[in-house]
Amino acid sequence: MLDGASRIGEVVAAAAKDGQPALGITDHGNMYGVLDFYKEARTQGINPIIGTEAYMAYDSRFERPSRRGRVDDSGGEVEGGRKLYYHLTLLAENLTGYKNLIQLSSKAFLEGYYYKPRLDWELLSQHAEGLIATTGCLGGHVLQALMNESFDAALEKAGRLQDIFGRDNLFVEIQDHGIPEQHKTNPQLIEIAKRLRAPLLATNDGHYVTREDAEAHDALLCVQTGSLVSDEKRFRFHGSDHYLKSAQEMRHLFREVEVSCDNTLWIAERCNLEIEFPEPELPQFPLPEGYATDTEYLKALTYEGAHMRWGATLTPEARERIDYELDVIDEMGYSSYFIITWDLIKHARDLNIRVGPGRGSAAGCAVAYCLRITELDPIRYDLLFERFLNPERVSMPDIDMDFDSRYRDEMIRYAAERYGREHVAQIVTFSTIKARAAVRDSARVLGYPYSLGDKVAKAMPPLVMGRDTPLYACLEEHPKYLGGYKVATELRDMYATDPDAKKVMDVAKGIEGLRRQDGIHAAAVVITKGPLTDYLPIQRKPESGGNPEDAPVVTQFEGGTCEDLGLLKMDFLGLRNLDVISDALELISEHRGVDVDIDNVALDDPPTFAMLAKGETIGVFQLESPPMRALIRAVAPDSFEDVAALIALYRPGPMGANMHYDYADRKNGRKPVDFFHPAAEEVLSDTYGLMIYQESVMRVAQRFAGYSLAQADNLRKACGKKKPELMIKERASFEEGVEATGFERSLGKELFDIIERFADYAFNKSHSYGYGLVTYQTAYLKANYPEEYLAALLTSVSHTLEKAAVYLAECRSMGITVEVPDINRSAAFFTPGDQSIIFGLAAVRNVGEGLVDLIVAEREAKGPFTARAIDGRPIDAFDDFCLRVPYEVLNKRTIESIIKAGGFDRCDLPRKGLLLRMEERIDHIVARRREHDMGVMSLFGSGGDEPTIDEHPVTDVEFDKAERLSHEKEMLGLYVSDHPLMGYEEALGRKTDGPLSELSELSDGASRSIGGVVTNLQRKWTKKGDLMAIFQLEDLQSQIEVMVFPRTMTEHGHKLDDDVLVIVNGRVDQRDDTPKFIAFDIEVFDGAEATSDNPLNLRISPSKLDDALVEELRRVILEFPGRSEVHIDLGGSSVHLRPPFCVNHSASLISELRVLLGTSAVVL
Repeated sequence: MLDGASRIGEVVAAAAKDGQPALGITDHGNMYGVLDFYKEARTQGINPIIGTEAYMAYDSRFERPSRRGRVDDSGGEVEGGRKLYYHLTLLAENLTGYKNLIQLSSKAFLEGYYYKPRLDWELLSQHAEGLIATTGCLGGHVLQALMNESFDAALEKAGRLQDIFGRDNLFVEIQDHGIPEQHKTNPQLIEIAKRLRAPLLATNDGHYVTREDAEAHDALLCVQTGSLVSDEKRFRFHGSDHYLKSAQEMRHLFREVEVSCDNTLWIAERCNLEIEFPEPELPQFPLPEGYATDTEYLKALTYEGAHMRWGATLTPEARERIDYELDVIDEMGYSSYFIITWDLIKHARDLNIRVGPGRGSAAGCAVAYCLRITELDPIRYDLLFERFLNPERVSMPDIDMDFDSRYRDEMIRYAAERYGREHVAQIVTFSTIKARAAVRDSARVLGYPYSLGDKVAKAMPPLVMGRDTPLYACLEEHPKYLGGYKVATELRDMYATDPDAKKVMDVAKGIEGLRRQDGIHAAAVVITKGPLTDYLPIQRKPESGGNPEDAPVVTQFEGGTCEDLGLLKMDFLGLRNLDVISDALELISEHRGVDVDIDNVALDDPPTFAMLAKGETIGVFQLESPPMRALIRAVAPDSFEDVAALIALYRPGPMGANMHYDYADRKNGRKPVDFFHPAAEEVLSDTYGLMIYQESVMRVAQRFAGYSLAQADNLRKACGKKKPELMIKERASFEEGVEATGFERSLGKELFDIIERFADYAFNKSHSYGYGLVTYQTAYLKANYPEEYLAALLTSVSHTLEKAAVYLAECRSMGITVEVPDINRSAAFFTPGDQSIIFGLAAVRNVGEGLVDLIVAEREAKGPFTARAIDGRPIDAFDDFCLRVPYEVLNKRTIESIIKAGGFDRCDLPRKGLLLRMEERIDHIVARRREHDMGVMSLFGSGGDEPTIDEHPVTDVEFDKAERLSHEKEMLGLYVSDHPLMGYEEALGRKTDGPLSELSELSDGASRSIGGVVTNLQRKWTKKGDLMAIFQLEDLQSQIEVMVFPRTMTEHGHKLDDDVLVIVNGRVDQRDDTPKFIAFDIEVFDGAEATSDNPLNLRISPSKLDDALVEELRRVILEFPGRSEVHIDLGGSSVHLRPPFCVNHSASLISELRVLLGTSAVVL
């Protein structure tokens, strides 16, 4: 539990303002905050005293007593009046003490974790050197003995601590937070100090900065424990005295024992800890025989790879680039870094684990390309090494590695095996309480109804790039958050006029930004040269009842702190799209007998670019959103470079400056290609005069100002920081460089302005190209092997129904049938068929992978489940299935789910008839199988190889379409064999403003008319007793939650029911992370009536008609089959086209006809 409400900067500033020379940090049971605290204290001129408030076992860290009641930070009760754990304060006097503190904090987790990380007397004895200990607070061994045992028992505990730490290193601690127990025990503690001749120490247990913060701290405790402020029995602190008291307040409190305050200064003088933040220290890679240094081995590996990449004879350019990079890497001392990265990726490739082609600036490194760390030729694509590793600015290289997400744990396991388990750990991360969550949490713990917290949260500004505007910046103008402040007018009005809302916001301000809990970073791993605990504290938190050895080892410091300590932090990222590529390649091999080498496919594949040009990119990595698809159609990409450019352009900066459509228009001749200077053409021709890449900015600086690429990278970085004094210096240097290069100084001024502006928008070219390759690979697979690719894609999102529905709709639009599960053809997951994809059985509700494996094993061993005869008696496929599969498969709930999902449809068994007969047949067949297994002769058979069963034909009755689809939705989460909207989508499109997928791109409050099918309808009563409703509205591509508030519910609520088609008018609500829709008006949509087959009217001039146009018109019409006739006005005569030339009124058809015939030719 994280129960500290002090923000480090604020508490240190308060101590500095009071003139306090030192301040200590003693987090409960961990060292999470010590380095942040250390740096902040040093910055503000305070001596940081580093410590921890450790948890101690009663006797041994290995004891596991049964607990009674709840466990909180007060110690938790066990049998015999003891505690699960006790508190002990430890402070590092010097570096030796700090190292011992790390050992103790780590071993408490690794060896003593039981509800909390616990030390014991033995560990203290082993790691006491350099530490100052105190007897602790009311939760400590000494005070617990005083309160629950006797004075002598407390004296014995204190004496034991003194024996371990020494007379001057064990302080008897007294506190006064207005707690009665402290007033009672302080005189006894003073007596213990006298008896032991131990120094007395007055301390202040500060959990928040000012007395006024007590309410926020109390709310934080409630958030952590799930309690309400009104609950008298909750875990809480006594009074409001746990704030940072001034020196004067402390002197007054302990005026009768002033020496206890003097001793705080003695400790402050003694604690002189200097924590080192050294240069990077990389782990030692075991070099093979024949190599004396990392540099030598790296050079050998690099040239071996270079010949594999570029052939036996290297060009002078390649050799010069490699030698230059190797020299820079060697001078910086990073040769072993590249070898370590190479080795990890080699291990993945050796195990056929798919590795990404490179992300970030590493793709600009030729050495990385030769080592197969990256997969794009940096020389061919002009990717710059200096953007990755700048010889003028020493910083650790950062190569993020993407792996098939299912094998990330294997990569961590290998790293631990290679460098030793005590050298490898995952990295901790902390979630903080965000503004909206702070508001909702505060309303809840204060006992207000959910609606108040929700109202305040929704009055907050919309998320900007996924981030909240902090509450303080909503209520008071702050230069960093001006945009959020402007739209928070409603929130400020609420704060001024609604006392309850004001109280919620005041408490929320106190807890916003505080840490909620710790977790494990999704990617980051640290690898150390020596044992981990030589550098930092580590932890292991087993699941309740789990084996501690199975829990991952995790640092107690965050990633940035690990890097500050000079440690190697690597990111092992799991990229789902690599899973999809791996699975798709396997399915292609199984289904078509073709082994596709996706890493070496041609980057000019015509089907791929034809698909991209049409914007048919749902399911393609990074190209899925509607605005991106619109941009793709405008760009009409015809080269890999265009794909990479799309990734760089589709971001807020370039889009805000309309750079994305400038690129599209210049590329396609709709606008002229302008260069700010004729000489710029040689460096910007590939991007049509636009500096869309950071590398473009660097090339311009090199060409016009004579900068080295390292200097150009420094300029790029300076422009990004936007520090005025730095920009003045850079401008002067740049203008001088332009003049020295032979251009007018005025050009330097003009050009620097351009660079400064473009630097806001320019993107990392290496990253664009690296991820562009994954984008291209997924597009290639979709264009050339759509069934296999989409089957793999559906499998990857099978637990995310919203995504699965989008991809299901994409299959339909591509003419690929997605079939319901089939007991004779389905595997566990989605599999390709001929122009079809078969749903996996494991996706059926109540059917797990284990049961599917049993079904598939039986099917593969003895063939499909079919109708046949036993002793001349006919049985159907269902009976055959029940006779053959293992007993554990014949769970009635499982079989019912398979039937409802359509698993027996292709056996010509109706779902309804089969469900009516299912239970009786399973009972009968199981009984006969058991008799047969026991050797019991049946009256109806001779006891052959299998039991004989009674005939009982399935009644030929079936559900109607609505009920059948409802069952499918229940079991699969999706409509599969059909959809309530199928056949009505064009008519619905004419009555609405667009598909649901577009709503996420609209601004908050935008009015819209949307349509779809109602699912998951819930009627609810408000606190006032009014009826409202919430439901999911679903179309063929997406879904959204719709809120129907009481006023609208009164008028339209009777129209709502599950599976009803409706048109909803209302507004978009973007105030939460996920968009919602607020309904104002609801209309039931009658699909049959709406699709009255209105004809499509075309107007064509006879003079334009020729054989080529007629043939092209015929092709387009046949591509969009439907039920509407086509009426063509030929200027005096007309032609009516009937089946098979009837069409579907889709937007795509209208768009294609307008391109073919002209805008005015289509009459709507």
